[in-house]
Amino acid sequence: MAGEPQADCLFCKIVAGEVPATVVRETETTVAFRDINPQAPTHVLVIPKVHHPDAASLSAAEPEIAADILREAGRVAEDEGVDGSGYRVVFNTGSGAGQTVFHAHAHVLGGRGLNWPPG
Repeated sequence: MAGEPQADCLFCKIVAGEVPATVVRETETTVAFRDINPQAPTHVLVIPKVHHPDAASLSAAEPEIAADILREAGRVAEDEGVDGSGYRVVFNTGSGAGQTVFHAHAHVLGGRGLNWPPG
């Protein structure tokens, strides 16, 4: 069921404290932690505590929590000191877009030039 923790989901296990992560922020609805394979000097994931497979399903079911993720992404950027130089917030949706954990999450990237398109 959407919203309910999934036993086989890595991010649900992080939310439950069953898998360690370097948490940088936590709210009632979100957890932000460092990516284990950073693609930039600042690479933090912001996830909802509820399980939805991707950003589209999260925003359709619980738009207020989707807004919480964006708010926290901005706060992570401030905390990491990249809000002035610029940062990127990325939601990968589907395996073709590079999503590997099917629990909605935002990547907050900064601390280096982030030209578009990425590559």
